[in-house]
Amino acid sequence: MHYFAASDGTAIAYEDIGDGRPLVLLHGLMAHSGFFARQRELAGQFRLIGIDLRGHGRSKADGKAPTITQLANDVAELTEELGLEEAIGVGWSLGASVLWKVLGGPAGQRFAGAVIIDMTPRVMNEASWDLGLTREACDARTQAMREDFTSFARNAGQAIFAQPIGADLRELADWTSAEFARNDAGTVEDLWSSLVEEDFRAALTGITQPSLVVHGAHSQLYGPATAEHLQRVLPNARAIRFDRSGHAPHMEEPQLFNRLIREFAAGLPQTREAHTTA
Repeated sequence: MHYFAASDGTAIAYEDIGDGRPLVLLHGLMAHSGFFARQRELAGQFRLIGIDLRGHGRSKADGKAPTITQLANDVAELTEELGLEEAIGVGWSLGASVLWKVLGGPAGQRFAGAVIIDMTPRVMNEASWDLGLTREACDARTQAMREDFTSFARNAGQAIFAQPIGADLRELADWTSAEFARNDAGTVEDLWSSLVEEDFRAALTGITQPSLVVHGAHSQLYGPATAEHLQRVLPNARAIRFDRSGHAPHMEEPQLFNRLIREFAAGLPQTREAHTTA
């Protein structure tokens, strides 16, 4: 595990393994870089940069209320620190929102492609938008975090998987629940509130990097219409459905996911330089 100091002095933890085109792996709310463990087999072909986003894993919030903008700034600063070029950003859930914000800023020029895993550009529904969650559902999640965060986190850890959870994924689901529950309740609530406030609908048309939109057929958060919308509005995108997955296709069907990453990367421009790190 490596660390770098963000512009405000906060220590951001990240893994850096492998050789080849960089894959910048951005996890979901309450997760950390270890949730991409099933992608480590790609280190033979890619340079994997797995970041513990601020307030998660080994990256602490240091008493500050983190926002999606701050998380994106951290990622942008790290890509500059590492001198990444022609990278592929892989954003899962909250990580996709962070990735969209990065791609919309100056650091976007460091990315040649994006993989979006089960996310919507606008979390809270409104009169003209129904591809996220209802206001009642958003408020209920906030209330559950406040009343009993441990139970909320453990239940969320189970709910990201297709139901019923198969025997082959039972251990992973239980690990997910335990890892989710390790988070600080206040930090998670702050980030959830920030996420609900974000609206990327207008910004998506300016993201010109090729995008692969991955969604689970059994996701309890976002349906196929959300992925279809992303495929329509992103200038250069295609959507892939994972028939046996819920909210975490990269964990539930890793062989298919990793194969698609290889195929997606093969269609992008080649990196100018390879990098090897211990």
